[in-house]
Amino acid sequence: MDKAAKQVWLVRHADTEWSKSGRHTGMTDLPLLPEGEQKAMGLGPALSRVEFALALSSPLQRAVETARLAGFGTRIEIDPNLAEFDYGHFEGLTSDQIHAQWPGWDLWRDGCPGGESPEHVAARCARLVQRCLDAPGHALLFGHGHIFHAFAAAWLELPASRGRSFGLKAGSVSVLGFEHGNRVLWQWDRVDRLEGH
Repeated sequence: MDKAAKQVWLVRHADTEWSKSGRHTGMTDLPLLPEGEQKAMGLGPALSRVEFALALSSPLQRAVETARLAGFGTRIEIDPNLAEFDYGHFEGLTSDQIHAQWPGWDLWRDGCPGGESPEHVAARCARLVQRCLDAPGHALLFGHGHIFHAFAAAWLELPASRGRSFGLKAGSVSVLGFEHGNRVLWQWDRVDRLEGH
């Protein structure tokens, strides 16, 4: 496949109890809610229309289960670089709760005490981008909100702090790729009509 035709599809895991309530969910290994399971199954038809040369998942069960329910359970390879941001002492807290303890906190500037720095996450994303570039065709990644924010910034060759500029709903699909040799964002945070370019 011509590198310029390559796409990278990002699938954020479907709904969990904490994603519904806005709690930071890094290493806590929560299962999908029943509605999340239904959403994950609904991704299968659109994803099955694309031939993927590489299919990777975070090791966390909410991503692995989303992949399985979407029909890719036997095809995925676990890549620890796709694990969510390690929120350290902020694990399980909402943004409001964090700001009450640490006014002015910004994940993309400050990282998390006892967890990861934005620079560490950016390094993980750089390794993921290279895996996708080296793949002989399209890539499919099952992961999490903040790691995909950081991945999008890395793909687009933006500073890691620009990860703050991307938002993702649970169970959404995004497509990155190329146009005229430039890395581009084709589709972002879709939960309804999914299509490649």
